[in-house]
Formats: sequence, C-alpha cells, structure tokens
Amino acid sequence: MNKETIIVMVLVIAAFFGGVYFSKGSVIGESDVAVPTGSETQPVASEVSIDKVKALFNDKNIVLGDKNSKLLIVEFSDPSCPFCSIASGKNPELNKQVGNQFLMKEQGGTYVAPEPEIRKLVDEGKAAFVWLFANGHGNGELATQALYCANESGKFWEVHDLLMGAEGYDLLNDTVQNDKGQIGVLADFLKSAVSTTDMKNCIDSGKYAGRISEDTAVAGEMQFEGTPYFIVNTTRFVGAYSFTEMETAVSEALK
Repeated sequence: MNKETIIVMVLVIAAFFGGVYFSKGSVIGESDVAVPTGSETQPVASEVSIDKVKALFNDKNIVLGDKNSKLLIVEFSDPSCPFCSIASGKNPELNKQVGNQFLMKEQGGTYVAPEPEIRKLVDEGKAAFVWLFANGHGNGELATQALYCANESGKFWEVHDLLMGAEGYDLLNDTVQNDKGQIGVLADFLKSAVSTTDMKNCIDSGKYAGRISEDTAVAGEMQFEGTPYFIVNTTRFVGAYSFTEMETAVSEALK
C-alpha cells in the first residue's frame, strides 16, 4: 500500500467520524445536550409509512392546512431546543452562533429556515402541517402545553414565533425550565398572542399535560432520532435541514 493510498484512507476515516460527531453531538454555548443538526447530510434512506403519516392529521393534534393535501409535512419539535429555534428562522443570533452553515440569506449565508417555507405552503393551500412534541433540550414541556392552548384559538403560529425567538428561547431555558411556579411568567410573555389569564388558566388546568408523553410515544413510532425532526410525506429529515434540501421531496409530492 503506497503512501498516497494511506493518506486518502486516513482522510476518509477522519471525515466519517467528524461528520457523525457533528450531526449527532453539536452543542450550543454552555448546553450539555447534544442535538443533531442534519443540515450537512442527506435525508436518511429509510422512509415512514404514508398511512402512519396520514394518521397524524387528526382533530387531536395541532394540524394546519387541509389534511387531504397531496403534501403532508410533520414536525417533531421542542420549543427549548436550539436547533428547533434555528429551523424557525426567528432567532438569527443563534444561527450565527452555531456556524456559517446556518447563516440565513439575510445574514450573508445560504441557509433557508424550513418552518417559514412550510408555513407559506400551508397558507397557499399546497400543504398540511402537523406539529408534535419530542424532547430535544429538556425545558420545553410547559411551552408545548402553551402551544396546544394557543391552537385552541387559532394562535399557534403567533405563540410559536414568540417562543422560538431569542427572548422566548432564553426565557424557557433560563427561567421557566418546566417549573410550574413560572406558568404566570410564561403566560405573561405570550400575552400579545393570547391573554395572560386565558393562557395561565389553560396551562394550570393540565388539560394538555398528557400530550408530552403521548407525543413522545408517537415520535418513537415515527422513527424519531432527534429534534427537529421533519417528515415530508414519507421522506425523513433528522435535524435542522435547510429547506432547499427538502425541495425535491416537496416537488415530488406536489406533482
């Protein structure tokens, strides 16, 4: 085996292990929670059953758009997860902090946050979207209940955007931290979308507390590996993919 061959083999091995670490173990700031990014990889080869996907578009879940659409998009997310915040496009400083691969176009990069594009497709009547919880950072349980409460009055996106922005991200991870004693603080933060009283009463009632374990169980059935986790019809995208990497699956579904 000549010297050049050995060098190539070493580089290939190093690239492989480096890629695995980055896609499964990126850490933001002082966080000790590993979060897959997925944006530098290709969609995983395995697919999920379209029947299982369709079953998620029911009256129990947070469903936006016509469930009979040809394009069905699923997201498992955690409002406290850094890469979920990045995928929302609502926390540009976090995108910048992580690295150039997540810089959005307005920041001089190429990353296209998937959630705003998904929302456009839903608003245009081209897609249906379902949002479910999966634990990606550990501090998003009360915020998830807030999202279910907001959905009751058609304010899902309004509350979602507040939670996914820099102020919401910091509030969940530094102050609320799933502490029921902070429900009032969380409700007050969301008052521009839903009245403080209505939000506090809804979360306090515990009516959506069970969604945490229920959604988590569903995530396991749908081959969940980390947040954010998107499914476009049957194609899985594990991580904060740029929407540009989902476009082929989207186009195929809309044919």
